[in-house]
Amino acid sequence: MTSNGYEEIADLTAMELGRLYRQGELSPVDATRAALARIEACNGAVNAYCYVAEDAALESAKASEQRWLKGEALGPIDGVPASIKDLTKVAGMPIRSGSLTSSDELATEDAPFSARMREAGAVILGKTTTPEFGWKGVTDSRATGVTTNPWDISKTAGGSSGGAAAAAALNMGVLHQGSDAGGSIRIPGAFCGVFGIKPTFGYIPQWPASAMTTLSHLGPMTRTVDDSLLMMDVVAQPDHRDWYSDRKLDGYWIGILDRPLEGLKVAYSPTLGYVNVDPGVRGCVDQAVAKLIELGAEVEEVDPGFSDPVEVFSTLWFAGAGKVVSGMTESQRDLLDPGFRAIGEQGMKIDIVDYMKAADARAALGVKMGEFHQRYDLLVTPTLPITAFEAGRDTAVDTQAYWMDWTPFSYPFNLTQQPAATLPCGLVDGLPVGLHLVGDKGRDDLVLNACRRLERAMPMQWLSRPKAGARG
Repeated sequence: MTSNGYEEIADLTAMELGRLYRQGELSPVDATRAALARIEACNGAVNAYCYVAEDAALESAKASEQRWLKGEALGPIDGVPASIKDLTKVAGMPIRSGSLTSSDELATEDAPFSARMREAGAVILGKTTTPEFGWKGVTDSRATGVTTNPWDISKTAGGSSGGAAAAAALNMGVLHQGSDAGGSIRIPGAFCGVFGIKPTFGYIPQWPASAMTTLSHLGPMTRTVDDSLLMMDVVAQPDHRDWYSDRKLDGYWIGILDRPLEGLKVAYSPTLGYVNVDPGVRGCVDQAVAKLIELGAEVEEVDPGFSDPVEVFSTLWFAGAGKVVSGMTESQRDLLDPGFRAIGEQGMKIDIVDYMKAADARAALGVKMGEFHQRYDLLVTPTLPITAFEAGRDTAVDTQAYWMDWTPFSYPFNLTQQPAATLPCGLVDGLPVGLHLVGDKGRDDLVLNACRRLERAMPMQWLSRPKAGARG
């Protein structure tokens, strides 16, 4: 096959690959070789992958090819190239977590997400980059370097699932796993111009448990909503190793959607009442909201009515970091990203009474949003108030102390455990902008259906996606 042929194959979605496999017009082996060729061509520029398992991937693809030829495919993602974030176990691959304190020892078992993907026949290409223990909203670490944005490699891809987002934007594989304890799917999704969803907490099991406990959600990151739906069908299943995982959807995600938006009650809050938003970002989001109205949604501009919960979030989040750091020796701490070590050491000093007060405030915010969703089906905001900034730094401007200072739309909804997605909605100076859609707990279907309808209705020609390499 010519390199041009591989280029064309590498641009196919999971839905397209599945159709071609069924028709006998394409082999999972060719799709896997195309994805590996894309990784070889692009990874040097963006650093999306920290580990590539070429031999294992090709072996998996050959097994998938035989299943399709025999009419025994394991499902629609059988033979589709995929990646797993380097905070999640994959048997036979290292789990470095972006940290020099980890080892190259290979995992001996799959985490639930990896296991469900493997059982469905997905071809796991390797592990995508993350900052150390997923601690910040950009992706760089002493262990795996800096991950950059496919739209402009001088800019950050965001984080902490920056490797997954960059891989998705360039189709270095088709289906990508992210994790989100404060925005880590939605931040890089918005910066890199891809779709990503943080499902309702409990839909997708997580084991071993995140250091951020019930703030952390796992979810898909893909170029299209439909491809994420295919992933949700596979991974949104309970697993006995995660005792929070108690939700199971009857039927398939992709089968319950494609409903008209007429009568959908949408609250549009461009600032949450307290965020300064870049005018270009606001303009793109306004246009997407106008499209929602065209599609029949009833949109009211209204704020949800809470003040910035950053102190509540920081107390819980810093305590999680403190748990990680507390188990390390002094020599291990010396190897840490200084920013992570600093918040971890702050977290170790948090008083239990202050922690419980933060937990109470979190519960109150959850009640408030539950009441809000008695009136509105969805809350829509910008995903981020800015576009991607310079790679290699933790904050957009020097006056910001922490990554939470420039991600005000994401972390509130980790506190409330609601489903929240980012959908590309435009470009500002050549950099993507994300639309943020939030639903009531358990109403992922409303979020996904609105995203799917919008994706199909918006003129996507503006997103001339990077293909053979990243622009710099």
